[in-house]
Amino acid sequence: MYPKQNFAAGCQVLYPAEKLAVMGLIEVLPHLREILSIRRSLYRTIIENKPDVFIGIDAPDFNLGLEKKLKAKGIKTIHYVSPSVWAWRQNRIKKIAKSIDLMLTLFPFEAEFYRRHRVDVRFVGHPLADMVPVNTDKEVARNKLNINTESLVLAILPGSRISEVKRLSRPFLTACALCCEKYPKLRLIAPLATDATHDLFVSELRQLELELPLQIVKGQSHLVIQAADFVLLASGTAALEATLISRPMVVAYKLSKITYWILKKFKMLKIDDYSLPNLLAGKRVVEELIQDQVTAEKLAAAIIRLIENPDKVRELEVLFSEIYRTLKCNASERAADAVLEICDS
Repeated sequence: MYPKQNFAAGCQVLYPAEKLAVMGLIEVLPHLREILSIRRSLYRTIIENKPDVFIGIDAPDFNLGLEKKLKAKGIKTIHYVSPSVWAWRQNRIKKIAKSIDLMLTLFPFEAEFYRRHRVDVRFVGHPLADMVPVNTDKEVARNKLNINTESLVLAILPGSRISEVKRLSRPFLTACALCCEKYPKLRLIAPLATDATHDLFVSELRQLELELPLQIVKGQSHLVIQAADFVLLASGTAALEATLISRPMVVAYKLSKITYWILKKFKMLKIDDYSLPNLLAGKRVVEELIQDQVTAEKLAAAIIRLIENPDKVRELEVLFSEIYRTLKCNASERAADAVLEICDS
């Protein structure tokens, strides 16, 4: 058991959330024994304390198994942040239906999927949209980051996980070098989430021996995207963040070779587009490159196409504003109301 941490809001942390920050199929195996041990311990703790409701937030492979056991013991269960069941491993919907009393989704297309499968669901909106102001000021953001307001700026976000940064740093940095050859006045800025991802990114940069007009900052992804003209990023929350701030982007996604092979071999992927702006738009509106497509040449070409197509950029800004309005709906309050309804039922 890890040392307990208590917070002013009444939250007691039994285990660090980082223990569950593992992405992929094969990648989880080295951590599986510890993860299962944590889940067994949490189950015992929850049963002893007999809560009115259990809310599993994200981490579906961890939480759904726990929720199923708790529901069987008469504890009401809510899952907040839907797994990507609409995209892959759709057979999980049966397990979800048996595990939860209510699913809270961040996106409207997710709620539609659950309704089709007769799972009780509530679309609540996305908390990140509530945090983003209606108008973001690029000049203010640049002043805070000491970036020339007249510069052409490309933000680079290779991911928040070590595994993502390992796979994407090299093609991202080399792509940026190609872009800088064509646009010598281009300026680069990269926010790195942790010391570990920062050190790995810098190590890759040194190994490549590239001389780039690159500024590296710790965290501040929101501010960095706000300051940028264009964004090159790993698929995930950063793509949503760029959408909400209305910044044109190129999206990359790369898993381990064996995980991707399994997904393709057993036809576990059920969608053609995987990045959030494309899913929310219902069509491909931003370029997304996956697996072997993630090369410096293809990434650079995609970025250059954006730079050279201002009409496309304006179209994206209009579309992204519509998505922003759809998702900005006091998500936390709506989620809290849904929880209270379950508790009272």
